[in-house]
Amino acid sequence: MRVLILILGLFSAVECSSQNDAFFNERRKMVESQLKNRGIGNDLVLDAFLQVPRHEFVLPEYMKWAYTDGPLPINEGQTISQPYIVAYMTEVLELQRTDRVLEIGTGSGYQAAILAQLCDSVYTIELFEELNKSATKVFRKLEYTNIYSKVGDGYLGWPEKAPFDAIIVTCSPSHVPEPLQAQLAEGGRMIIPVVAGYIQKLVLLQKKNGKIRKKDVLPVRFVPMLDEQGEKY
Repeated sequence: MRVLILILGLFSAVECSSQNDAFFNERRKMVESQLKNRGIGNDLVLDAFLQVPRHEFVLPEYMKWAYTDGPLPINEGQTISQPYIVAYMTEVLELQRTDRVLEIGTGSGYQAAILAQLCDSVYTIELFEELNKSATKVFRKLEYTNIYSKVGDGYLGWPEKAPFDAIIVTCSPSHVPEPLQAQLAEGGRMIIPVVAGYIQKLVLLQKKNGKIRKKDVLPVRFVPMLDEQGEKY
């Protein structure tokens, strides 16, 4: 009950700030034109995108483009993903309020904030310390109390906090990491971009009876997954 009250309190705080900021109408247009018109139909997901202030997660020089239909650069050569891709990856996870979610690649923090609107807790890992610090600063500003972040190698996951009901990966390895598959709870789902030749594809995985089922769902383009030496996985 205490967790539920905390989350509901968070929704109220974000909703109040959303309805009073100068970007609220832009968010509403983004939800209608970029998400609903492309088939995103989960009302809870759509509401999360309406409430989370994407402009807080972009660099100041790109703020006027915060709600445009495309990715934007952030520090360390990384990007904040196109809103539709963030919404698609979120929706296919079919999140429940009680879910614990692992995110690989915090980046700007926007995806983690969207997830935090929909589930019990988000554990997010970022390789670059600068990005972790900037995202954590925004989480605190927006009063997200259910996001837990750390600097580390996302390939290895967060075994101390496993298992996870859902895992979302926002950087692309050449294969699905075994440690992440092992940290997925029974019945859990994972969405991950995987390099396949010269292209990337989103792969949706689900663990049933201890076995992993995989399905290709969408061609995409993400930054590569790197280890702590900067080498691609």
